[in-house]
Amino acid sequence: MADLSTELCGMKLRNPVLLASGVWGETGATLARAARSGAGGVVTKSVGPDARNGYNNPTIVEVDTGIINAVGLSNPGIADFGKEVDEAKAGGVPVIGSIIGGDARTIADVAVRMASYGVAAVELNLGCPHAKGLGSELGHDPSVVKEVVATVKRAVKVPVLAKITPNVSDIRVIAKAVQEGGGDAVVAINTVRAMAISAPMAKPILHNALGGYSGRGIKPIGLACVWQVHKAVTIPIVGVGGIMTGEDVAEYLMAGATCVQIGTALQGRGEDAFKLICRELSKFMDENGHKNVHDLVGMAHR
Repeated sequence: MADLSTELCGMKLRNPVLLASGVWGETGATLARAARSGAGGVVTKSVGPDARNGYNNPTIVEVDTGIINAVGLSNPGIADFGKEVDEAKAGGVPVIGSIIGGDARTIADVAVRMASYGVAAVELNLGCPHAKGLGSELGHDPSVVKEVVATVKRAVKVPVLAKITPNVSDIRVIAKAVQEGGGDAVVAINTVRAMAISAPMAKPILHNALGGYSGRGIKPIGLACVWQVHKAVTIPIVGVGGIMTGEDVAEYLMAGATCVQIGTALQGRGEDAFKLICRELSKFMDENGHKNVHDLVGMAHR
């Protein structure tokens, strides 16, 4: 039987399928639930220096091959998040704290607080496409990305992952900036900027008009980005975007990812998504003679 265990930046993972930020990630109870449901690791909702309400409804709209969301990075703020991390850690898998902020110093301060709660690593949200002054508004500029990553690296001892945006002219430049800043891994990709319009009402459906597109429809984009990033950097890559099946995971690993994160798949496949996807990945590996996850990483480049 195939061995699904792997490692990311020193974190031991029982399988390569992690919970992505923004899904089930605001409370420790739901993070622990994802762990008990089979996730190899969990990423919290993006948390900033202060509580944030986010945007008014509607914040989510279903489209043919996924969903578009503009929640607005609502979060409880870092000061009260320690108890959530404690509860999440009870799930028994690595907990990665996702963080946001408007500048390098603020992000580093949040990272220090998050690290003090005992997370295994921090993930810098430099890719959200719909929050003013946050996410991709910082992450589109390689000099800013390098500064943010370097500032956080100087401030914390835990691994620093940077989640980057596909909404740029060349994602390789952004990935290189992460590596040059001392980042331990690149997470690719965040959601793709998108919108939906109600023709009868002749207006955008989302309150914010623009949102982030996730789900099956962005898988080819995510794969292409991971493929490009693998050629550009030597640090590990976490693949994200449109992963619904075990074979999807295999494709991301073959493109160069060390592990993956899933989010929208939980909507379609339910709480058992982690176990189902891992079972499908194991079956694929057994049928094709792959003994462990490491055999697959970068295989399509060889």
